[in-house]
Order: sequence, then C-alpha cells, then structure tokens
Amino acid sequence: MKLHRESKGTITVASLLFIILSALAIYFLEMWSLMIILPLLVVYSLVFWFFRVPDREILDHKENVIAPVDGKVVMIKEVEEDEFIKGKAIQVSIFMSPLNVHICRYPVSGKVIYKKYHPGKYLVAWHEKSSTENERTTVAVESLTNHQVVFRQIAGYVARRIVFYCNEGDDAKAGHEFGFIKFGSRMDVFLPLDTEIICKIGDITKGGLDVIARMKE
Repeated sequence: MKLHRESKGTITVASLLFIILSALAIYFLEMWSLMIILPLLVVYSLVFWFFRVPDREILDHKENVIAPVDGKVVMIKEVEEDEFIKGKAIQVSIFMSPLNVHICRYPVSGKVIYKKYHPGKYLVAWHEKSSTENERTTVAVESLTNHQVVFRQIAGYVARRIVFYCNEGDDAKAGHEFGFIKFGSRMDVFLPLDTEIICKIGDITKGGLDVIARMKE
C-alpha cells in the first residue's frame, strides 16, 4: 500500500508509541498483554489506512467538475462567496470522515489565480459557519471554460493540519492532487450559478473520479 508523504511524522510517532506501550504491556502484564496490544494494533493499523494513496485513473476534463475529495455531499445551496467571487455562487460541500482518503484534488482544470491560508476556529466540519470561521485555505482557478471556480479546505474539530501545494500561476488539472487534510474535515466548491449540478445531498463521492457538476462553455 502506497502512503502519502504527509504520513512520515505521524507514522514515526505512532510506531514509537506502539513499540513502547506494547513493551510495557508485555513487561507488566505478561500473558494478559494481548488485551492491550491487540487494540493498540487496530489503532496503529488505522493510522496507516488513513494515509493510504489509492491508485486511480484520472481522466482529462474540460466542462466537468470533479469531486475534490472522498466523502459525503452534505450541502448544495446558493450562497454569497465574499472572499474572491464577491457574489452569488452555488456551494457544494463534501464532508470527510477520518476513514476517508484525505487527498485534496483540483475540481476543475485551468490556471490557479488565487490562494490564501486563513487561521481560525475548529467548529465541527459540518457546521455551516465552518466555511468562514474555521481554519481554512481558499484557492481559485480560472477554468478552461473561462469561469472562476473557488474551492476551500476546511479544518474540523478533529482536523488540525491543512497543507496545500499549489501556487498562483500553476496549471490545475481536474482530479490531480493539490493538498491534504489530516483527520477528518470538509471541502467546499463554489460554482457559477448556471452550472449543472449532477450530485445530490447524501451522495458518496470518490475524489478524482466522480463528476459532481458540469459547467457551460
């Protein structure tokens, strides 16, 4: 199983803790140590599972908006996007549980024209105000269909680290990685009002594969 580059520090700490706690359990509990070691092994395995990088065949897209993350669609509504678009847009929000793949992908192809990191709170990720009050990043892409598409990584109550690797001027390719969020969170995508929304609330998405919307040229 391929692991994400963001896993190094976490897996190193988890490995040391697993070894130390298992050794202490064996020393003090002897034959009863398995009662401690087995649950530790489950937790240790989940750390590896969280940082997995699945093999996915990413296609080229122009009009299609691709799911940026694995998760569940929890919101589709018309909103005011005040940071970059400064006007009305359709917001599609996808919630990620700690068991989902947490690679963040470009939803559209084009050119990165804006990026910004915002410190903030750690409200639960499904809270509507988390989009504007939580720790978050905002990225905007000028799409191949000449639309400005904004998407936002949002830290949740558990997620405490957001990373994004893109810079202004970079080429964005729908479905390809631009960042990572550790341990459960949400991604919002803000689309033009005339976008055809294909997904619906409750849909389970696969990042880089599923088409969630289609923009007009």
